[in-house]
Amino acid sequence: MKIAVVGTGYVGLVTGTCFAESGVTVTCIDKDKSKIKKLNEGAVPIYEPGLEDMMRRNMEKKRLFFTSDLKKGIDEAEVIFIAVGTPPGEYGSADLRHVIAVAEEIGSAIKAYTVVVTKSTVPVGTSEKIRKAIITSLAKRKSKVQFDVASNPEFLKEGAAVDDFLKPERIVIGVDNDRAEGIMKSLYMPFVLNNHPILFMDIASAEITKYAANAMLATRISFINEIANLCDILGADINHVRKGIGSDSRIGSKFLYPGTGYGGSCFPKDVKAIIKTAHDKGYELNVIKAVEKANDYQKKVIFNKMAKHFGNKFRNRIIGIWGLSFKPKTDDIRESSSIYLIEKLLTEGAQVRAYDPAAMNEAGKVLGKRILLAGDPYAALKGADAMVLMTEWAEFHLPDFKKMAGIMNAKVIFDGRNIYNPEDVKKLGFKYFGIGRR
Repeated sequence: MKIAVVGTGYVGLVTGTCFAESGVTVTCIDKDKSKIKKLNEGAVPIYEPGLEDMMRRNMEKKRLFFTSDLKKGIDEAEVIFIAVGTPPGEYGSADLRHVIAVAEEIGSAIKAYTVVVTKSTVPVGTSEKIRKAIITSLAKRKSKVQFDVASNPEFLKEGAAVDDFLKPERIVIGVDNDRAEGIMKSLYMPFVLNNHPILFMDIASAEITKYAANAMLATRISFINEIANLCDILGADINHVRKGIGSDSRIGSKFLYPGTGYGGSCFPKDVKAIIKTAHDKGYELNVIKAVEKANDYQKKVIFNKMAKHFGNKFRNRIIGIWGLSFKPKTDDIRESSSIYLIEKLLTEGAQVRAYDPAAMNEAGKVLGKRILLAGDPYAALKGADAMVLMTEWAEFHLPDFKKMAGIMNAKVIFDGRNIYNPEDVKKLGFKYFGIGRR
């Protein structure tokens, strides 16, 4: 089988590479010619464990190709995935300009029956807009080529996307006829040998499933963050509370880890989009709106703790930051709580030194020379008045506290992910501030 993937961002590149790994011939398409050139040279533009080796292996086996020529790229493809970006538009709505533009190009180029699949995260009704765009383009060339549309939302976790694709918990596919369903079932069959299901449903349900899933996960994060903040006030320990409620099988323990708020390319954008979708239809998602409000507050929690400790006096204080990405195992800093904190600290006159195992280049693009990007974690702490842990990378879990004490100006730790034992660090003479920790 031959397929095409339009868009070589995070979702498109992972999708194309993993399908090639299953033996499918895949052509990935992107209008950015410089990006395509680098991909053809084997350079991966994103940080994702396992992706680079898999991509190069499938290129060598002539199963994975890259081009900026859409007409050439989709030639003979039975399935075309649209995986271009859907950035937030006005008032939080998803910007579909790129999606519709690709659909129009597909309509002007397909020669035989094709299933056109939306992989991008899009609001309900987008597949019908794609169908109309393709029909319009076909009409302009007086073509009667048949096609179907389908919705196949992605559920990839950054930092574990390759495993998520190869060993999915479930695959959601929205179709409106048996022909499209049969093709999609054949395409995904190698990925469900673990007995996890392919869930076929109507297209509208598939489109909203992605938003509903992310809204639910965001809700759990905001919920446990609010309980952690309450623990701070009441003198309770969120770790005990988390275990106490997580042991209930109706609740479970996943996504019940307090921190500095959710970020990344999906949760913030998708929460806004589902709120806007409902609002446009005259319905208010009050719970999800509260989730967004709670997350906005949570991004300020560490700064507020620091302001209280320092008496709101930040000017010329040196702050060492560990972690810049919004989560471990990615270089993605979009909506990162760490970047938010750094901007606040700079506004207050603090000097910031930071280190991250993967996100230094991305952070440099945003922060420039306003902060010092250190060569290692300890270089970020030289002369620091405080260390702030913002991303729970594995290499930060067991640091040399004695070495830290020897190079820091003041032994103060703000633990934004609750990865350290308060009693252990206090015994070493540090002042410790976590989130919801006694």
